[in-house]
Amino acid sequence: MSAAPLHAATLHVEDRIARLTLNRPERHNALVPELLDAIREQLARVRDSDAAVLILDANGRSFSSGGDVAGFFDTPRAERRAYAERVVGTLNATLLDLLDLPVPTVAAVHGLVTGGSLGLVLASDIAVAGDRASFAPWYTVVGFSPDGGWTALMPERIGRARALDIQLTNRRLDADEAYRLGLVQYRAGADDTGARAREVAEKIRAARPHSVGRTLALTRPDRATVAAGLEAEYQHFLEQIESDEADLGMAAFLKR
Repeated sequence: MSAAPLHAATLHVEDRIARLTLNRPERHNALVPELLDAIREQLARVRDSDAAVLILDANGRSFSSGGDVAGFFDTPRAERRAYAERVVGTLNATLLDLLDLPVPTVAAVHGLVTGGSLGLVLASDIAVAGDRASFAPWYTVVGFSPDGGWTALMPERIGRARALDIQLTNRRLDADEAYRLGLVQYRAGADDTGARAREVAEKIRAARPHSVGRTLALTRPDRATVAAGLEAEYQHFLEQIESDEADLGMAAFLKR
């Protein structure tokens, strides 16, 4: 893993609660390689800390806009596969890092969550959504193949038929529907998302740590199954990103 600008994802640990914040608000926390590398490096620091729980949140109007479509489109087609390998490969590694974390993760979600960034929510153990949170795939519009756990993690969370419907029809979920479907476990006001996540984190911090660890080990999705699903997403993404359909979809999405 190469060195990353850690300011792209900041970490603060206090009273055994870690807070990892996506910090590229000017780019809506798009999942560019620099941000993903920074997240992974900060997760490694969480493992080495005394934290009993992690809160994952973001600065700016969006939680994350997912993969940077302009970044893919502006990359010469001959180099696009290598760029996709870097982005999707690092995203998959990041999601497995979250699932391997020895402490629970609470995602505090505000604003937009699109494309592969949903994986950061799906790989968290608990999610809190504020009033302005929304979730959308965009894959069939842009001409991409799903990544970020939309097929590897989402069906287990909300059911296969629901996950398929949302992706095929490119349906946007608001915070209330995401809560009803079980995509997120708590609702909060637009300005209370962080406080609600902190309340949940404090309850986890107060629990017996070995009991928490065993609960995670027994309840989290099977790692081997998830890894295989993410690898399948990766291979399909690489094939699709080189297609004429992806070129046309990206150009129309970006109106170029």
